[in-house]
Amino acid sequence: MTHPVSAAIDSALDLSVVGGYTRLGLAARRRLPGWPPDSPSGALVGTHVVVTGASSGLGEACVQMLHDLGAHVHLVVRDEAKGEDVARGVDAGLARLTTWRCDLSDLDDVRDLAGRLFEAGVAVRGLVHNAGALPPERTESEQGHEQTMALHVLGPVLLTELLLPALTDDARVVLVTSGGMYTQDLPVDDPEYLQGEYAGATAYARSKRTQVEILGALQERWGAHGVAVYATHPGWASTPGITASLPRFERVTRPVLRSAQEGADTSVWLVATRPRRVGGGLWHDRRPRPTAYLGRHATTPADRARMWDWVAGAAGLAQ
Repeated sequence: MTHPVSAAIDSALDLSVVGGYTRLGLAARRRLPGWPPDSPSGALVGTHVVVTGASSGLGEACVQMLHDLGAHVHLVVRDEAKGEDVARGVDAGLARLTTWRCDLSDLDDVRDLAGRLFEAGVAVRGLVHNAGALPPERTESEQGHEQTMALHVLGPVLLTELLLPALTDDARVVLVTSGGMYTQDLPVDDPEYLQGEYAGATAYARSKRTQVEILGALQERWGAHGVAVYATHPGWASTPGITASLPRFERVTRPVLRSAQEGADTSVWLVATRPRRVGGGLWHDRRPRPTAYLGRHATTPADRARMWDWVAGAAGLAQ
């Protein structure tokens, strides 16, 4: 969005938060000069796209939208029956839809999923890491890591790393993050949330901050394989997860919440758009965004490097 007036309005919407994150902000941006065009019909014909957390909310919307663009969509879910229900809702004949069971917070399960995808010979054009949770109490993954960090960071990083040989030379990897990450510092001194009183919303935002701050390291590592990696935040979207985890917030903001499809728009657009956008950045409403505003919660290169070292070690990546 290079038009100066459009850019100024867009930035003002972002700084207002309510104006930028709700469906009102998306509707306004769509009318501004320079709004990127939608991907053409059939843009993903002949491609395979993997979507995690595909049994509801943003993940379910991604599945429908990617399928509509012609992709063969692979639904990665913890509950296989729910995933198959979503797939049948998209196409009763299950054409170009495959369901895979995996708990993304369990690194052994992630390794097993990667092996099964390899055995199936899937050439992956897009990988949308949408699986998410906001636990009310501190819980740990099978490997003993704090649950939100395992699910939102370690699992996605490991799965992508293991699938690198199966990714096409035009592959795009999308980490679905949250605007809530703007409220938290990078937890470089306490990634497992062992200090202080645990709060689920804080843990969620800390893990999402981590996703964004390791983008540079991920792009440097995976870019050599032809991969472009992005983080996207959907704004405030109406999903079952929001209703269950933040019921008061959902009740107050319900009139202006985005639909799941509106929340998933930029993730799908980044997977489908041509030419491919430069990787390594945070996106919202089809535009790169800063990772901090007014210097609040800004992160140093040294802290980003320390955080990446922890992620790589915890995920078992070769350095």
